[in-house]
Amino acid sequence: MSEGKSWEPLRRELDRWQAAGRAARFWLRDDDAVEPTPDLETLLTLTGRYDIPLTLAVIPGLTGETLAARLAEEASVAIAVHGWSHTNHAGRERKKQELGSERPADVVLGELRDGFRLLQRLHPARFVPILVPPWNRIDAALIPALPALGFAALSVYGRAKRNGPMPLLNTHVDIIDWHGTRGGRSEEELVAELVAELGDRFAGSDEPIGVLTHHLVHDAAAWDFLSALFEQTGRHPAVRWSPAPALLQA
Repeated sequence: MSEGKSWEPLRRELDRWQAAGRAARFWLRDDDAVEPTPDLETLLTLTGRYDIPLTLAVIPGLTGETLAARLAEEASVAIAVHGWSHTNHAGRERKKQELGSERPADVVLGELRDGFRLLQRLHPARFVPILVPPWNRIDAALIPALPALGFAALSVYGRAKRNGPMPLLNTHVDIIDWHGTRGGRSEEELVAELVAELGDRFAGSDEPIGVLTHHLVHDAAAWDFLSALFEQTGRHPAVRWSPAPALLQA
């Protein structure tokens, strides 16, 4: 399919929103940032070109002053806490997880407290008190303790459940084919998912639509999709790309 044809379903859906005088909220979360890299530069250039606010989930235990210096003047970038060291502590037979029940809760929460404080210090003007668990997984028993550490929201993957122990700012469309090529997924599949999420919001859900990226593993297909997505939505009257701090206050 040509790019024009594959994006038609999204354009039709956005036209429906525009005709109804409505605008859908989108937000962008990119995981696993540690240091400045050419791929990070590509992402910053792309988001800057289309004025797309970016939330970088930074791994505290692996980052430092170099990334902080690079992002100090990037006003449209927010920094969230991506666990501690992105280390898998689950057994081989279980799904990967850093923030699970395999270790004492005080140890896990201590790492999260340290990660929070470190990123808050490194990125004072960019920091947002959002926890992004590595692999989007966290032991449910840990969540009630997060507000006491300073966290205002949790960001995982999938539709947010209402009336949970703390606010959720989730992602819903992951552009990477983790179980296949480990590169960008097909444009048609991703457009279909975006249209489905928009349909859900049009029917009444007020949850922002989160797009999830991982700049360090993007191939040409992933970059091409992001560029086309921003081209189609960045200035569309029925789309509001929102910064994470604003969504926390909504």
